[in-house]
Amino acid sequence: MQKYALFVFNGEMMCFVHVLLNAIQMHERGLEARIVMEGASTRLLPELVKPDNPLAGLFAKAKEQGLVDGVCRACSQKMGTLAEAEAQGLPLLDDMQGHPGMAGYTARGYTLITF
Repeated sequence: MQKYALFVFNGEMMCFVHVLLNAIQMHERGLEARIVMEGASTRLLPELVKPDNPLAGLFAKAKEQGLVDGVCRACSQKMGTLAEAEAQGLPLLDDMQGHPGMAGYTARGYTLITF
C-alpha cells in the first residue's frame, strides 16, 4: 500500500482545505494518508471546529477516518493552541526536540508531502 504523510506548515485556510481534500481522497482510494499539523497550521485548530466554519465538516471527517496523525507539541504551544489540541483529543507529536520528525515517517515507508 502506498503511504503518504502530509506535513502542513502553512496556516492559511485555503491551503488547509487542499490538505483535507487530498487526504480524504487518498484514503477513499485505498491509500494510507496521515496529516501532521506543524508550524502556523496549528493555529487553525480552534477555527476548524467552529460549526460556522466551512471546513468544520471536512476536518471532522478527516479526524473520524483517523487521518490526522497529530499536532506539533512545540508549535501548538508557541501558537497558543496546545490546550485546544488536547481538548480535541489530537495526539501531540514531539519526537524531534518537541517537533514531529520526518525521519520516523520515511523509516515507516511514507512519502512526504509538505504544504
